[in-house]
Amino acid sequence: MERQIDTALDAARPWPRHAWYVAATAAELGEKPLGRTICGEPMVFFRNAAGAVVALEDFCPHRGAPLSLGFVREGELVCGYHGLTMGCAGRATSMPGQRVEKFAGVRRFAVIERYGFIWVWPGDAEAADPARLHPLHWAESPEWAYGGGYYHIACDYRLMVDNLMDLTHETYVHSTSIGQKEIDEAPVETLIEDGQVVTRRFMDGIEAPPFWKMALRGAGLPDDEPVDRWQICRFTLPSHVLIEVGVALAGKGGYHAEDRWKASSIVVDFITPETETSHHYFWGMARRFAIGDAALTDTIRAGQGTIFGEDLEMLERQQANLLRYPERRLMKLNIDAGGVRSRLMIDRAITAERPSEAEAA
Repeated sequence: MERQIDTALDAARPWPRHAWYVAATAAELGEKPLGRTICGEPMVFFRNAAGAVVALEDFCPHRGAPLSLGFVREGELVCGYHGLTMGCAGRATSMPGQRVEKFAGVRRFAVIERYGFIWVWPGDAEAADPARLHPLHWAESPEWAYGGGYYHIACDYRLMVDNLMDLTHETYVHSTSIGQKEIDEAPVETLIEDGQVVTRRFMDGIEAPPFWKMALRGAGLPDDEPVDRWQICRFTLPSHVLIEVGVALAGKGGYHAEDRWKASSIVVDFITPETETSHHYFWGMARRFAIGDAALTDTIRAGQGTIFGEDLEMLERQQANLLRYPERRLMKLNIDAGGVRSRLMIDRAITAERPSEAEAA
C-alpha cells in the first residue's frame, strides 16, 4: 500500500526519496525485527520464511504500536501489543479473535540485500530500480578485505557530506592519527567526473602519520621512509562518499604505484538521513593489502572507530550551534567546493522528483 504523499510537507524535505540508501548491515538483522527511521519514514525490517528481507512501515494498523517491538513467526511479523500478524505485502493476515480481511494495510518499501548491506528505497516501491544500486566492486572481489561499523549521529546528514568532501579538517580534528600539516599545504582540486563530485589532493615525499605508519607495517613495508600520499573523495547520489586513500614509498609511483610498494584503501561512507537533524552513518575501510590478516582488520576498524568518533563529537556540536543561531550566515571558502557541489547535486535530485510526486498525489 503506497501512502499518499503530502506535497506541502514533502516540498521541504532535504533528501531524495527515489534512491537506494543503506538501512542496516546484513549482520544487524537476525531473528528479531529491526526498527529504523530512514528519510523521515519509520520502517521495520525482518526476514520472511525464505530468509529474504522485507521492509514495512513501522506502524500497526490496530492501535498504532511500532511493529518493530513485536516478533517474527513463520516469516510474518507479529505485533507485540495485541498479536496482529502482518504479512510481507503489508496486509494483516490474522489476529486472535478477529477477522482481518478489511483491516487497513501499511506501506511496503522496496529493499535489496547486497554487498553485506540492506538497501531501502524510501520512495514509491513500484518505481524502485535495482540498476540504480551503487556498484561496489571491492565487496565482491577476493582481492579486497573489509571491516566497518555504525554510528548514529545527531546532525543533518549533509554536514557529514561536507566533512568528508573536505579533508582539511584532518589536520585539526585527527591530529594524532591521520592529520598532518601537509594536508593544509597541498592544493585541492574539485571536479565533476562521471556523475560524481570529486575532490582530490596529493602529497609527495612526506612522513606518514601514525595511522598510515601502522598500515605500512601491516602491508610489510617500512614505516620510517618518506611516502607519497593521496586522498580522492567521490560523492555520489543520494549521499554516498567513497574515498580512495593510501600511501606509497616515495618515488615508486604514488597513487599509480604497484601494490607491493603501497598501502591502498577505500574509506567507505554511507550516510543515510534519519530526520532533518540526525542520520545513520555506516563506515568502514576496504583494503588491497594483507587481506588475509584478520587481526589487522580489527586494528584498522578500531582506529577508524576512534577517528570517526572524533568527527561525531564535532558534527553534533556544530549542529547544535546551527540550531542555536539559525540567522547566522556561514562562509564558503575554496576548500568547501566539494561539499557545495555535492549539496547542489542533492538539491537538483530533490527538485527533479517533485513534478512526478505532485501528479501522484
